[in-house]
Order: sequence, then C-alpha cells, then structure tokens
Amino acid sequence: MSTETPSAPRPEKRLDFFERYLSIWVLVCMVVGVTAGRLSPALTHRLSALEFGHASHVSIPIAVLIWLMVYPMMLKIDFGGLKGVMLRPKGLAITLFVNWLVKPFGMAFLGWLFLRVIFGDVLGLIPAEAARSYTAGLIILAAAPCTAMVFVWSYLTDGDSAYTLAQVAINDLIMLVLFAPIVMFLVGVAGVTVPREVLFTSVVVFIVIPLSAGWLSRTVLIRLKGRPWFETSFLPVFKPVTILALLATLVLIFAFQADNILEKWPVVLLISVPILIQVYFNAALVYLLMRRFRVPHDVASPGALIGASNFFELAVAVALTLFGPTSGAALATVVGVLVEVPVMLSVCRACVGTKRWYELALRNA
Repeated sequence: MSTETPSAPRPEKRLDFFERYLSIWVLVCMVVGVTAGRLSPALTHRLSALEFGHASHVSIPIAVLIWLMVYPMMLKIDFGGLKGVMLRPKGLAITLFVNWLVKPFGMAFLGWLFLRVIFGDVLGLIPAEAARSYTAGLIILAAAPCTAMVFVWSYLTDGDSAYTLAQVAINDLIMLVLFAPIVMFLVGVAGVTVPREVLFTSVVVFIVIPLSAGWLSRTVLIRLKGRPWFETSFLPVFKPVTILALLATLVLIFAFQADNILEKWPVVLLISVPILIQVYFNAALVYLLMRRFRVPHDVASPGALIGASNFFELAVAVALTLFGPTSGAALATVVGVLVEVPVMLSVCRACVGTKRWYELALRNA
C-alpha cells in the first residue's frame, strides 16, 4: 500500500497591492492629471517648458521622474547572467527576432494600415497629418522592449527568473544601439521629420544614464557589501520611490495631454486598435515559435510577454521630448500606457492556461 501523500496544491501567484490594481491607479492618475491640466493650464505650461538647456526639448520634471523609475529597474539587471543564456540560445534568438524586427516594423505597418488608410482615407475619422503623428508615437512605443513590468509577468507565469533577467539585459544593451536608428528610419518612412540631435539626446538621458548608473551602483555595492545585503536591504528601499515616480509621471503626462484626451477621446479608442493587435499577435508568435523549437515553457512564457509588451515609460518620455507634450505622438504612447496592463494580464492568463498543452507537445515531439 502506497504511503505517498498527495502534494499540496501550489499557491496561486498574486501580485503585490500596487501591481494588482495598477490599471486602477492608471485611471486615477488620468483623472487627477486631466483635471489638473484643465483647472491649472498655466502651471502645466510652466512645467512643460522646463528643459535642460536651451532648445534641448528634454523636460526636467519628466527626466527626473523617469530616472527615479528606470534606475531601480536597472539595479535588478545582472549582466553576469548572460553566460547562462548563451548556453540556451533558442529562446533568446526568438525573442530578439520578434522584438527588433517583427514588432517595430509590424507596428509601423499596423499604424499605416489602420490610422492612415482605414480610419483616415477610408472612413475619414482621422486627418492625414494627425495619423502620421499618431503612427510616429506607435513606432516609438514598439521600438522599446519592456524592462520593468517583465519581472511581474514572468513571476505570474512561473517563468525562469534568471533567464528573464538575462533577456532584459540583452534587450537593454541592444536598445542602446538600435533604438535611435529604428525610430529615425521608421518615423521618417511614416512621413514625420525626426530631429536627430534631440533623439540621440533622449537616448543618452533616458537610457544611457540610468543604465550606466544602475550597472555601476550594482557592481560597486555588491563588491563592497555583498549580494545578500544588496538584494535584501538596498533594492527594497527603491520600491516606494519607483511607485511614486511612476504615479507622478502618469499624472504629469495626463496633465500635459488633458485637452487631447478630452477633445479626442474617440481617437484614443482608434489608436488602441493597432496596439491590441500588435500585443496579441507578437505574444502568440513568440509562444508558438518557442513551442515549435521545443523551448521550455518557463522560458517561452516570459519570452512571449517580452515580445509583446513595451517600455512605455521610455516611449512616453521620448515622444514628449521629440514632439512636445501636447503632440499626437505623445498621445499615442499614452494610449499604450492605458492598454498595457490589462492586456498583458490577459496574455499571462493565456500562457498559464495553455501550459499543459504546450508541455504535452514538447513531450510528444
């Protein structure tokens, strides 16, 4: 007679309080920001006019808040984990293929198809010039792979945390080199002029500085104090800072976009269409390619989420810098913020719900 006892059911994965209700916080920030923008237009204008130097177009309030969000994210990234990923390159290769070829070029096509052709030329809902500006924002959104929220998605889908970290690290390194050229090329093809100097300034301010600061801080502090102290004492200090910076950034963004959101709310719904199609298509593409090449599910799930999601904080900051806080491009990236969280949670549920089907195919292959 067997004496085995049945294994206890695994506890359901749950987010922390803030992440669990992130969609609600985004809506609250939208209400607060739009209200502030309408009631205090002079203050909003003064804040949007604060720049680093003459004609830099880099907003001081936005830059400081982005640093407070991005720096803690970069502290989590262990570039030393890249060696382990190179021993299992298939998952990484698929994710990079979708991130840097399919996603930005696919979004440029979807923006052209829906905003310029279907909603513009055919239905007459969006003027041609506005459609070009919205498409530019969508391209910027798609050209920046997600960095921060990927860790949340990976946790919810039982992802390989070390592999996820390494994928994020490699994406960030590639972003240093490819983000500006891809944006410049695709936005130019879309018919919008991109000020090159301003774009490269954005890359330095919003990517190079926080990435370098995070890597340097992590390296020095781990060497001086040890990894346990760094992960249990130092990193947790930044969690409330990151949350408050994210909320403040959203309030400021929505304040800058108050008139656009209130006067063009039907356009917000139209802009969300190509974003939704891109997210679900890219997630499915990565997931199915991973299954076809027999990549483990704990790599495939976060890979699908990395391939589908966007670094919306960076995208909003760059759009604000390039085209201004009241531009159509900035509005398009803000729509990405509204869509991202609920849609990615649905992708997480799909990955978890199809796990048995996915692994059965690997066993039978």
